[in-house]
Amino acid sequence: MADSEPLLSLDGDPVAAEALLRDVFGIIVDEVIRKGTSASEKVCEWKEPEELKQLLDLELRSHGESREQILERCRAVIRYSVKTCHPHFFNQLFSGLDPHALAGRIVTESLNTSQYTYEIAPVFVLMEEEVLKKLRALVGWSSGDGVFCPGGSISNMYAVNLARYQRYPDCKQRGLRALPPLALFTSKECHYSIKKGAAFLGLGTDSVRVVKADERGKMIPEDLERQISLAEAEGAVPFLVTATSGTTVLGAFDPLEAIADVCQRHGLWLHVDAAWGGSVLLSQTHRHLLAGIQRADSVAWNPHKLLTAGLQCSALLLRDTSNLLKRCHGSQASYLFQQDKFYDVALDTGDKVVQCGRRVDCLKLWLMWKAQGGQGLEQRVDQAFALARYLVEELKKREGFELVMEPEFVNVCFWFVPPSLRGKQGSPDYAERLAKVAPVLKERMVKEGSMMVGYQPHGTRGNFFRMVVANPALTQADMDFFLNELERLGQDL
Repeated sequence: MADSEPLLSLDGDPVAAEALLRDVFGIIVDEVIRKGTSASEKVCEWKEPEELKQLLDLELRSHGESREQILERCRAVIRYSVKTCHPHFFNQLFSGLDPHALAGRIVTESLNTSQYTYEIAPVFVLMEEEVLKKLRALVGWSSGDGVFCPGGSISNMYAVNLARYQRYPDCKQRGLRALPPLALFTSKECHYSIKKGAAFLGLGTDSVRVVKADERGKMIPEDLERQISLAEAEGAVPFLVTATSGTTVLGAFDPLEAIADVCQRHGLWLHVDAAWGGSVLLSQTHRHLLAGIQRADSVAWNPHKLLTAGLQCSALLLRDTSNLLKRCHGSQASYLFQQDKFYDVALDTGDKVVQCGRRVDCLKLWLMWKAQGGQGLEQRVDQAFALARYLVEELKKREGFELVMEPEFVNVCFWFVPPSLRGKQGSPDYAERLAKVAPVLKERMVKEGSMMVGYQPHGTRGNFFRMVVANPALTQADMDFFLNELERLGQDL
C-alpha cells in the first residue's frame, strides 16, 4: 500500500473527473451565464415547495448515481433557481454578473484554502491587505486595519464588539460581569443586524436606543444628542453610534458630519454601515453623499452589492492602528499561530477574527478591479444613478404610478395604483386597498417568471415597491419593460 498512488476523485480516474467538470462548466455557461442574463428568458421557474421537492428528488441514498444523472441534477438545480444575474431581477440590493468577479470566485473555490495563515494562503493574505488598503483610502484613511467578513451583518456585529472592547477591555476575559449597562444608538432606518448584534453579543436589544429619522429616512442629529442625554440620565453608559449610508428601503444617507460632531463631543465610537452605499465613494459625482465618513472609527462596505463583486464580499474597515482586531479576538492557538515560524508571523491574520476557517473573499473584487479599473467601477456607479433617474422621470409620465419620495440613491420607491383605485385617494379604505396591490403583482410576476421586485410596508405607509437599479447590464429598455410589465400585470385590478 505504501507504494500505491493516492486515490483521486471518481475512483482514481482523473480523466473522468476532468470530463465531468468540463461538462458542468458547460452547463453553467449555457444555463446560468448565457440564458440567465438574457431578457428573453425567465427570471425564475416557480414551483410550489412540494412539487419542487419531487422534481429535485432531494433524498440522499446509500448508492451513488451515474455521471449522466449528476449532470441532470446540475441542470435541475439551475433550472429551478432564481437567476439573480437576470436583467429583470430587481428584488435585492445585489444583482447582475461580472465575468471577472465570477472568474475570481471559480479560482477561489477551486483552490479551496483558508485565509488564516500565510503558509497556506500566501497570495490571498497579501491580496486582502492590498484590497482593504484601497477601500480605506477611498474612505479617506491613509492607515488602518480591516478584514473581510461573511456579510454586512457580521461586519456590523464586529464593530459593536470592537467598540465595546475598546471601552471595556476586561470584558474579553470577565464577560458581561465587567460591564455597566451600555447604550448604543442608531436610527429607526438602520439595518436589523444592529439589534441582532446587540442580542448576540449579550448586550440585549434594550441597549439599542432608536434615534428618530426625518421624512427622508435620515438620522436626526439633534435627537441623537437627546437620546444620549436620556440614556445617561437613566444610568446607562453610551459607547457607540451606528450611522447608515444607504438605508435598506429608502436608500437614505445619514448626515455623517453632524453625527461625527456628536460622537466627538461625547467620546463615542462612530460606526458607519455603508454596506449598501459605500460603493458611491468611487464616484466623484456622488461621493458627497458620504461626506464626513473619514471621521468614522469603522465602516462596513459590501462590494458584492452595487459593484457586483458576487456574494459574498463584505469588508469591515478600521481607522485603528493599534491592532485592536487581534487584541479583541485573538486566542493564540499554538497549533495554528506558532510564533517561531520561518516567516513574519504578523502575516498570519487569522487571529483577528472570530472564525477559524475563513473563505477567500478578496480575489473576486481584486480581479474585477484589475479588469475594470477604478474608472470602470466609477462609471458603473454613475450609470446606476443615471438609470434610476431615467426610471423616475418615466414613472412620473405614466398614470397609476406614485413616488413615495424623490430618491437620492438607486432605490426607487413607489406605489402602483391600479385602474380601480385611480381618482379614489379620498375614500376611507383607499390605503388599505392600495396596500394589497403589491403582494398580488409580486405573485403574478414571480409565477410568470417575467421579473422580480421587492415590496414592503414602511412606518405608516402601506406596501409599496422598492425597485433597485444596480445591475450594470441594465439599459433604459429594461426600465421601460419594468413599467410596462407592471401595467400589464395590474390592468385588471
